[in-house]
Amino acid sequence: MLADRISTALVRSEKRNSIDTWLGDFLIPAVNQFGYGSLNGLQTSMPHMRVTEIMATLDSYSAALRRCPPAFAAQMVRALVLSQAKFTFRNRGSSGKQRKTFGTRDLAPLERPWTNGTTGQMLATMEWHAGLAGNAYVTNRTAGRLRVLRPDWVAVVYGSQQEPEDAATALDGEVIGYAYANGGLSAPGNGALTGYANRVEILLPDEVAHWSPIPDPQGGGIGMSWVTPAVRDVQMDEAATQHKIAFFRNNATPNLVVKGIPAATQSQFDELVAMMEATHAGVANAYKTLYLTAGADATVIGSNFKDMDLKNIQGGTETRISFLSRVPAAVLGISEGLQGSSLNAGNFGMSRRIFADTWIYPTLQDLSAALAPMVNVPSDADLWFDTSDMPILREDARDAADIEMVKQTTIVGYVREGFTPESAVAAVNAQDITLLKHSGLTSVQLQPPMPNGPPGFDQAPNGQVPGQLPPVPAGF
Repeated sequence: MLADRISTALVRSEKRNSIDTWLGDFLIPAVNQFGYGSLNGLQTSMPHMRVTEIMATLDSYSAALRRCPPAFAAQMVRALVLSQAKFTFRNRGSSGKQRKTFGTRDLAPLERPWTNGTTGQMLATMEWHAGLAGNAYVTNRTAGRLRVLRPDWVAVVYGSQQEPEDAATALDGEVIGYAYANGGLSAPGNGALTGYANRVEILLPDEVAHWSPIPDPQGGGIGMSWVTPAVRDVQMDEAATQHKIAFFRNNATPNLVVKGIPAATQSQFDELVAMMEATHAGVANAYKTLYLTAGADATVIGSNFKDMDLKNIQGGTETRISFLSRVPAAVLGISEGLQGSSLNAGNFGMSRRIFADTWIYPTLQDLSAALAPMVNVPSDADLWFDTSDMPILREDARDAADIEMVKQTTIVGYVREGFTPESAVAAVNAQDITLLKHSGLTSVQLQPPMPNGPPGFDQAPNGQVPGQLPPVPAGF
């Protein structure tokens, strides 16, 4: 039985859709030591900050984006843009045949993927999954209904005759199914891949649409999140935000070190420090004058926002997140995209065009091809997308109208030169001048040569010779 074969292969060759490895130790050593008699270092007035390490999982990436507004905004823009697209069919066309889009009832599963669901909701969910986990899975297990599967609960199962132990990378390896477990394959009760008969659903390849817009070069058929190369920048933005919060919690003053506190014992030292914290720490105690006893001294260390140039530092991080997400800074609305010439109409239009040409259109093409198995596509057509209701592409509609005007002018020029109208239209649409066919007619009137004049000209009145001009009246 095929399901049994897939279960056996799953034990041997399971590929998770995420990179189950730590991305390295990105921890910044914390300087928060505090001791008596300078035995254990110094205590600064700023609380210590520790950069949170981010694991390459859906949960970790989702939490990281919620703590990083620029990255969250970039992912949200990507999802909102794709959610405005609609699906249609487009015939494949041929030499001399214009491609046309059309719709049938077979598009119903994509237009209403689930109860009260819409195409936009499905596309937005797929983009959030693919953006954070690198993969999106859709199944049509229920007739007439689609379901977007949580990607970290899916495993791609490969089969191989030559190397069954490493089927994913074998020369004859191929996808033979997908395994889905509610809660994940490593959830309690699914340990050591046991209990598959009850816990894991086996889905055949024609029951699943797998979309991985950024292929993982080491993943064996799975995708990679755009957040993966941006992890350090996400961490840096979060650390900068924490630094600003800590600065304002610390009375909006620079970092201080208090030296020479007159204390004979550890308990006296602790009491003095507690008293100073109670009277000078926190926003409520901001800008109070600091009074010290004889021998004590407060020294400013570190830098303030101006000295650190924090605005430019954080702005540079936002820009790096912007280009890794493929959303231009001007479109995303971050600080680097709202300065100088970035807001000029020509520059903003070029940013929008780059976004459309390098991400929106390629992504929609790939997405349409991935979802094609979920519907009955006519044999001479492909699943395609309709961008007529996408505001960000409205200028493209004007450009398309200009292109059609150029085509019209070209067709008229061909016809005037004697080519048949049908061949002129075919040549322009196919961008192939070899399709042109000449009619054999010449001159701008495209009339055949008439040496004896037009029909009936030889029957001119008053004995006029055919082809001769009438006599000029006397006295003219």
